[in-house]
Amino acid sequence: MGDSSDYVSVDVECTYLPGKKHTVKTSHGYVSVTVFGDLDKPALITYPDLALNYVSCFQGLFFCPEAFSLLIHNFCIYHLSPPGHELEAAAISPDEPVLSVDGLTDQIAEILDYFGLDAVMCMGVTAGAYILTLFAMKYTRRVMGLILVSPLCKAPSWTEWLCNKVMSNLLYICGMCGLVKELLLMRYFSKEVRGSTDVPDSDVVQACRRLLGERQTPNVLRFLEAINGRPDISEGLKRLQCRSLIFVGENSPFHFEALHMTSKLDRRFSALVEVQSCGSVVTEEQPDAMLIPLEYFLMGYGFYKPSQYSVSPRSPSSPTSISPELFSPESMGLKLKPIKTRIPA
Repeated sequence: MGDSSDYVSVDVECTYLPGKKHTVKTSHGYVSVTVFGDLDKPALITYPDLALNYVSCFQGLFFCPEAFSLLIHNFCIYHLSPPGHELEAAAISPDEPVLSVDGLTDQIAEILDYFGLDAVMCMGVTAGAYILTLFAMKYTRRVMGLILVSPLCKAPSWTEWLCNKVMSNLLYICGMCGLVKELLLMRYFSKEVRGSTDVPDSDVVQACRRLLGERQTPNVLRFLEAINGRPDISEGLKRLQCRSLIFVGENSPFHFEALHMTSKLDRRFSALVEVQSCGSVVTEEQPDAMLIPLEYFLMGYGFYKPSQYSVSPRSPSSPTSISPELFSPESMGLKLKPIKTRIPA
């Protein structure tokens, strides 16, 4: 492998190329991991939301040329899929042990051991953010930092619990039917991009709906039931020993959850970015809004954007689109503070 300078001249016009897929056997079942980049670089692991995988949850962020350049320059990317959520996955046997959130976090530790990884950067979306936060609490020395998108930290509210139970029953009786897909799309995206009777869905929603149709019903049901049985981990958040950057769409059904989580974290080591006119899966709906906060967050670790690549002034992620608070000295290093993005219409 070459040194890191060999990797800054990324062809940003290329498509999202497939990485090397690994199937890792753990004590809690098999897990699919897709690896991109230079194995000698620090590791960034990703974990998607319910019924998603790295293609349907992180492709938008990695299609963003500036974000792709920033992340692939500094990290080797390890995309983890919840059991049975990978592309072309077969249905998991009903004889397999029931999933739990603790079992899923222990899987991650075994995956890191498999690849010989020590401390890693973590990026998770909603259910995936919960799993990675719990992992950071249980394995504190193995996490450098947390990048969380619309995260969960409390036990399900009655509203969420009931919605999840409805989905569980529908999945059991009807499989991945149209109503389940619509409930999931409401979980992921804002009303603006989901369309209406008069306005068609956006391309990202249409693509996500197609990918949901490829999920195996038993596999989604197993992960859903594990997440619906999660405990409240709010009181343990103060003990986190890593920095955290939280993104949440202002129209996310988990917006209050993210605000609650921010209030429980040590404010010296955490920052909140609220993305206007956006749902939960910011990585797909408004990935450009993540770029500048990510750059400043990673600068605190000594990572940096390749000098050969500059942000276009026409990009929604240009500095004029971001609140001036982000550029204060407190936003660099440890003293991060709440921020609201302002993305032009």
